[in-house]
Amino acid sequence: MVQKLAVPPIYTPFTPAIHPRHAAIDRQTAEWAEKFGIGSERLRRQLVGQEIGTFAARILPDGQEEAIGILADFVLWLFGVDDGHCEEGALGTDPSELVGVLSRLTRVAQNPEAPIMADDPLAGGLRDLRRRIGLYASPAQATRWVDGLREYFMSVVWEAAFRRDGTIPDLADYTLMRLYDGATSVVLPVLEFGNGYDLDANERDGIEVRALAEMAYFIITWDNDIFSFHKESRGDHYYLNVIRVLEKEYGVGPDEALDIAISQRDRVMNLFLRVRDRRLADASPELARYLDSFGTFIRAAQDWGITSHRYTTPDDPADLPSVFRDTPADPGCEPLDIAPITWWWDLVH
Repeated sequence: MVQKLAVPPIYTPFTPAIHPRHAAIDRQTAEWAEKFGIGSERLRRQLVGQEIGTFAARILPDGQEEAIGILADFVLWLFGVDDGHCEEGALGTDPSELVGVLSRLTRVAQNPEAPIMADDPLAGGLRDLRRRIGLYASPAQATRWVDGLREYFMSVVWEAAFRRDGTIPDLADYTLMRLYDGATSVVLPVLEFGNGYDLDANERDGIEVRALAEMAYFIITWDNDIFSFHKESRGDHYYLNVIRVLEKEYGVGPDEALDIAISQRDRVMNLFLRVRDRRLADASPELARYLDSFGTFIRAAQDWGITSHRYTTPDDPADLPSVFRDTPADPGCEPLDIAPITWWWDLVH
């Protein structure tokens, strides 16, 4: 029997928030999934019970309801790709075939009028999402959304190669892959148009803001791996998770790997707060709102992670915390020895 991992309360400095229409958004997303036939009937039934609309409502607690609906539908669509194609489907172990499917989906996102994949439910859902995004996003925001989707697609092809071979990447490669395969970068343009502003590119693309975005990706995906380990380790399919990667990297058991993962995410959180506070000192109102939304996104993922049936798995309950702690388990500021991200700490030296 697989060992049950007891996850302690983790550190968060951010306060919870949620849009008041979250229950209605949940219902609308369930209807959307049925309309477009996202995933198999079994998978769709699972996804609509995971409060994905509530997750989106936590990410955009003050946002436009239509934009929150787009985000909720998109997150469910992502799980249709990830759970259906990548984790459970044959394409998940065939990167050469997967890259073709994802390239065609990229074209659908770039140009929803392209006459390809006409009978594919995921393509139909993506067409609808892209058209709706065009109603609320600027052309530049819509383009960045497609660019983020392409990053996500590229990373899941990389992951498929590990799944095909049944191997585990080293920590550096896993970190780089996880920065993108969590699809966190795809959400960032939605933070802008969902809250009704268009951030100046010179501010958004500055080195500190780019680093802060990547730190948010890291925290969100490490937290997700911590909360999802129970679910993933009990499945019938190959899985990649930071706990498993750290076990291999350091030759430790799951409990010690969990401690290391928590320490790593705490150290990145400590750095995130330092760099964010310094950048806020001369930020425009739009940039200040953008940076604040990173914290809201992190907290949204945390709250959803410890409450959604996706991770609590009621039939075989995960040992997840019901609260968070207000101080880090690791208060250190030393850089993590992970090559793709060590440059973040150069910003404070």
